[in-house]
Amino acid sequence: MNVRRSAAALAAVGVLAATSPAMAADSSPSPSASPVLPSGLYGSTDPKYDGVWRQSLALLAQRAAGYRPAAEAVDWLTGQQCANGAFAAFRPDPAQACDAKVMVDSNSTAAAVQALHAVGGQDGHMAKAVGWLKSVQNADGGWGYAPGGPSDANSTSVVIGALTAAGDKPADVVKSGRSSYDALLKLALPCTGDGAGAFAYQPDKKGKLAANADATAAAVLGALGQGLNAGAGKTSDAACSDSGTLTPAQAAANGASYLAQAVAKDGHLTSALPGAPAQPDYGNTADAVVALAAQGGAERALKPLAWLEKNAAAWAKQSGPAAYAQLIFAADASGADPRDFGGTDLVRALNATGPAPQQPAKKAAKKSDDSGSTSVWWIVGTGLVAGIGIGFLLSGRRKQQQL
Repeated sequence: MNVRRSAAALAAVGVLAATSPAMAADSSPSPSASPVLPSGLYGSTDPKYDGVWRQSLALLAQRAAGYRPAAEAVDWLTGQQCANGAFAAFRPDPAQACDAKVMVDSNSTAAAVQALHAVGGQDGHMAKAVGWLKSVQNADGGWGYAPGGPSDANSTSVVIGALTAAGDKPADVVKSGRSSYDALLKLALPCTGDGAGAFAYQPDKKGKLAANADATAAAVLGALGQGLNAGAGKTSDAACSDSGTLTPAQAAANGASYLAQAVAKDGHLTSALPGAPAQPDYGNTADAVVALAAQGGAERALKPLAWLEKNAAAWAKQSGPAAYAQLIFAADASGADPRDFGGTDLVRALNATGPAPQQPAKKAAKKSDDSGSTSVWWIVGTGLVAGIGIGFLLSGRRKQQQL
């Protein structure tokens, strides 16, 4: 997902064509050593196109794992915000005011909102960012990557996650009478023909929709009104359906049906840049795991999850903090252990890419004399027949698993 944002940033400045399918590309921007990295930033590669994005995902993942992010990491993120509330992919000199040359975008801003919500205590920064997002909503109800750009499924979906995090109901945030859900449903493909049930990134120049796995994974979460680190939903294997009026819930089910079929054979999604052979798409597969689990329960995501556990460690190590975060989201959504993900401790690896966060507080052991519980159990124990001990009785009092 971090890759998609980087590709979008490049596209917005004219390096890539605006209609490029590179949104489904997998590998992170080629790691390039940055001579001077800002203090507080996660990752060791040039943050030009993904600094705010990868920082936001890192903070989200740390909170999901129960950690309290380092103050300097949070300060770095809030320091990237412009006076109008927006975020750019990266501002090398935050002391300088944002002007027309600073390319702010909806994706960085929406990801930052979700991260700041998870961190807590950042209501002022969140309110300004959400206010800016609302101010650049398109007339069709959606959002493009850059202000004024045509709406796309990915940008609209990540903004929905930000609105939800901020306590807004996405259906109530409208422009010209249309909400983000209206924009998403226009990008949903029918359940017949190629790409049945999928979402398109954007219509092509002729208005035709083409299935895009990355856009579909994002749009499933958007249609469900959830953010980047969505949890598992109710168990469901609903098939693609065009019956009746298409609702966001049905569109999410249709999109998940498409993703389930896409990963059914090999356990992963694939990507291919022009002129390059198809290859496994690790990042989008992780996103698909989250989408499948959020829409249909953890069991629906088990096959791509198993593939990631077996194959994704090297990719994450090369790609950096956002990749580790994506895998942590996938593990959490599907019930896997992010601290032992195919033999890799994703949380430890993520934390090592930047300022050390505060470790989760350990639950205090229950004292034997707490609230008189010892005497109560002693009385009960003495009244039982031989062979039934206090230990047996207490075995049912299991503690919740610690994050």
